[in-house]
Amino acid sequence: MGSVKDLILLKNPEKGNPGRGRFIFSDRYSVFDWGEMPDHIQDKGKSICISTAYFFEKLEENGIKTHYLGVVEDGVTKKLNEIKNPINVIEFKMLRVLKPQIKNNNYDYSIYKEEKVNFLIPLEVIYRNYLPEGSSIFKRLKEGSLKLEDIGLKENPIPGQKLEKPIIDISTKLEVSDRYLKWEEAKEIANLTDNEIEEIKNKALKINEIITKEVEKIGLINEDGKIEFGFDENRNLVVIDAVGTLDECRFTFEGLPVSKEIARIYYRKTEWYEKLEKAKKIDKIEWKKYVDINPPKLPEELFISISNIYKSYANELTRRRWFEVPPLKEVLMGIKKYL
Repeated sequence: MGSVKDLILLKNPEKGNPGRGRFIFSDRYSVFDWGEMPDHIQDKGKSICISTAYFFEKLEENGIKTHYLGVVEDGVTKKLNEIKNPINVIEFKMLRVLKPQIKNNNYDYSIYKEEKVNFLIPLEVIYRNYLPEGSSIFKRLKEGSLKLEDIGLKENPIPGQKLEKPIIDISTKLEVSDRYLKWEEAKEIANLTDNEIEEIKNKALKINEIITKEVEKIGLINEDGKIEFGFDENRNLVVIDAVGTLDECRFTFEGLPVSKEIARIYYRKTEWYEKLEKAKKIDKIEWKKYVDINPPKLPEELFISISNIYKSYANELTRRRWFEVPPLKEVLMGIKKYL
């Protein structure tokens, strides 16, 4: 299906009816929209599956609709507390993916004027509680594509700043590279009403609160994260894909990153990243063809530590020892030199 997970189709989604599918969470990972990176992180897929199942079940308990049906063990769909061993498969109600067409080197979203139900909304919603170093907010403010009033600030922020109120940001989902949008543009391309925009923002704030509360129990700070939504067969808003994982969120522990951000920090120091950034300025759609080198592999110690972080997070979040790994704090102390 993509760079980090695969799809088993059980029943095709139709115009008015959801299908059924299964995600197989792989050990692959991606940064900077590159796609599959050279390393496969051991047991990452199982760790992501466990943590996203945990949060989907939490959202449902709090009255937030999702497409989640359960985790799959021995071919049977179960609740997380019913499985015996760590697994990497969830079953879900499957919505249609209506991809915008590329016309004259731009994306045409007119299909969303015609379709009303049972599809993935082509937007990625980002909540921000902090502005950590590396946040896209700083780059966008510098470029002028974002203004302080757009995010409710009066003064330029500094790296690491905690926000008085969360920012709800929005970007494209189905383009080659994610593109940040104004809310009016997001409303236009996805053909959303004012009420639907408000519902998306309110649901994002509620999900942010739930994730923050849960990870605080294990000593983590929830700095930011992404959420994806869709419409079901009755145009009810539902949370889809994955939520609350180390791939979807940026967490910290005593200032140390506890997420995919660890790999991003390492790669920002490489020649490959420099060329990638230049390429994106040349061609916003086919930029990869201008990058003439592949990303290097991670150092072995860092590679092992990242694997242990994913597994420790799943253990401590669910308060169940799925994996035989050191505590999260101990693993993080071992990677300080790379950060």
